Amino acid sequence: MKITMLGTGTSQGVPVIGCTCETCTSQDKKDKRLRSSVLITVGDKNILIDAGPDFRQQMLTFGVLHLDAILLTHEHNDHIIGMDDIRPFNFRQGKEMPVYGLTRVLDDVKAKFGYIFETCPYPGSPRIMCHEILPNNDYEIFSGLNIHTIHVMHGNLPILGYKIGNFAYITDASYLDECAMKTLKGLDILVLNALQYRKHYSHFTYAEALDIGQKLGVKSLYLTHMSHEMGCHKLLEAKCPYHVFPAYDGLVLECGTDF
Repeated sequence: MKITMLGTGTSQGVPVIGCTCETCTSQDKKDKRLRSSVLITVGDKNILIDAGPDFRQQMLTFGVLHLDAILLTHEHNDHIIGMDDIRPFNFRQGKEMPVYGLTRVLDDVKAKFGYIFETCPYPGSPRIMCHEILPNNDYEIFSGLNIHTIHVMHGNLPILGYKIGNFAYITDASYLDECAMKTLKGLDILVLNALQYRKHYSHFTYAEALDIGQKLGVKSLYLTHMSHEMGCHKLLEAKCPYHVFPAYDGLVLECGTDF
């Protein structure tokens, strides 16, 4: 299984518009963070988690030629608003795009992109097949390819994390319950959000993310959904413990597929 980090920034991305801080003015390409998203490749299947405002740019930048399914964590714009740009995949592949999410999230997609779901949709509009899923369940989205959904809290909003094989992806989390912690225990790779150093009501901080990684005993912890307040990549990388790594756009990881 190949994991490609398409975006590792927070809702504003990095650099932030109008900001002149050291991170936002850095010339290091690892300090350029698009909105959070990840591409998971298992065999000949490409599975995307979240399609935010940078979706089109991410597909072009990383040369994604086909897409087989989209998993949504939640309905905030930085995770779904790029959905209109699935059209080229519809055209190339000649079929609807399977999109998985909580009922509430799919309802929000239908509200934001109403023209997609009209009885007689506008010619050339995206074609989406919505699949409602529940937290803490297993789903075989393709033959022999299973995902496990994880209940996560984003402030007071229930959202989803996803586990595939020995890899899990959790973004925009501020709390993991006992069931989630048990599911994530001892993973080879965990990607977890770390917004900033200061306490935040709906996102884990750097210290909280490290503490969770330690409690879970994961082999490797990669930080994502990071704001410019986390500082420049090279300084953050030097600060992290040996098994913790700040993810960056374009990072490629390999992980086992023990389904």
